[in-house]
Parts: sequence; C-alpha cells; structure tokens
Amino acid sequence: MTAMSVSVPTFYERLGGDAAVRALVDRLYALMDELPEVRPVRAMHSADLGLSRDKLYEFLSGWLGGPALYVAKYGHPQLRARHLRARIGPSERDQWMLCMNGALEDTVSDPQLRRELSDAIGHVAEHMRNDAPFPGGVH
Repeated sequence: MTAMSVSVPTFYERLGGDAAVRALVDRLYALMDELPEVRPVRAMHSADLGLSRDKLYEFLSGWLGGPALYVAKYGHPQLRARHLRARIGPSERDQWMLCMNGALEDTVSDPQLRRELSDAIGHVAEHMRNDAPFPGGVH
C-alpha cells in the first residue's frame, strides 16, 4: 500500500509569497523608524535601512519556505555570527520583536498565522541574544 503524500503549505505560501514578505519587512523597518521605544535597536542599524531591509527580505524568503535568495547571494546565514558586532540582550530582542509583531499585525490578516509566525520568529530572535551564555552553557 502506498501512502498518499499531503502537501503542507509553507509559511511563505500561507503568507502570500514574495509581495507579502516584502510588505512585512518594509513595515517592520517603518516601525523601527517610527516607534520611540525602539530607538536603541534602531541605533544598531545604519542610517540607511536599505541594505538591512533587503537582507532581511532575502533571508525571510528562504526561511519561510520560499526562494533561498539570501543563501544564493551570501551563503549560509550564520545569523548569530553576523550579529555579534552588536550586544543583543532581552531588551534589544524585545524591541525588535515589537517591530516584527507590529508588522505582522499590520500585514497579516489571519490571526492564527500571525501567532505561528510570531512564535517561530521569536525563537530566532531569542537565538540572536549574545549578552549571556545560553542555558546549560550551549552556544
């Protein structure tokens, strides 16, 4: 007997593809410029957010299950290593997630998908912390 294969849509597909990923990233960086409570995390970025915006869009495209644009252009993301130049603690993580959650709220109409994306992205944001060893000393 052969098992039927069930295709589960990726986050990329559920979100709406390329245009939706771009809209999410654009909104995140707009909020980073607008919200006074995220000034410290905004200050970690260059004055022109264009390159950061493009890199996050390219990364999320592949990470969400769409085209691996970032990997094709830059190779393995090595997210933690690429973020070591800046101290990222709970405050910085929370500021960035405030922008991301606001962007999700503003661009994703499905509340279930918003929650799932926030949870998944929140795990990555926590992984970016470099202010203290991970629990159990695992890096």
